[in-house]
Amino acid sequence: MDSKQKSSQKNKIIYQEFGNASNSEALERATPELPPQQQNIRVQASRSGRKGKTVTVITGFQTKPETLAQLLKQLKNQCGSGGTVKDDTLEIQGDHRQKAVQVLSELGYKVKISGG
Repeated sequence: MDSKQKSSQKNKIIYQEFGNASNSEALERATPELPPQQQNIRVQASRSGRKGKTVTVITGFQTKPETLAQLLKQLKNQCGSGGTVKDDTLEIQGDHRQKAVQVLSELGYKVKISGG
């Protein structure tokens, strides 16, 4: 078999129950958009898997990715450092637990510091 025949055999669908596989909107999980007062947010400082660098990890969000990105931008500005969104958690470079708790509680979230 040449490469053209192999690639055409890979793309053959034997059985497909619903829709098409390229429909990414159907495959995304639905995320409920809860108001800040109903969310329990945890803030902790972590070093594991980061080569000894301290990172503030904020978990417990039940919002859309756009809301998380906007919230991350606000927190990065307040803390004066970089950060990212990974799997519905916010990571901010450095130990900014107190500042993150202060900013999030001003926005109406129920926030607790977890870990040591």
